[in-house]
Amino acid sequence: MELVNTFTYLGLIVSFLLLFLGLIRPVLVLWFLDSCTRIKVLKLYGTSLVLFVILFFLIHWN
Repeated sequence: MELVNTFTYLGLIVSFLLLFLGLIRPVLVLWFLDSCTRIKVLKLYGTSLVLFVILFFLIHWN
């Protein structure tokens, strides 16, 4: 269970940092796509951030 807690916490931190960095300079986090826009950053890293937040609260609810 400790591994799941660590994975969720790290995923939350990494998603937040990549979202923040991508909103400033999208090409740094979307280097693998042809066109890099802030909307794509929000879709990719915003969705992962929301999922990790939900997972974090579901695990730490107890």
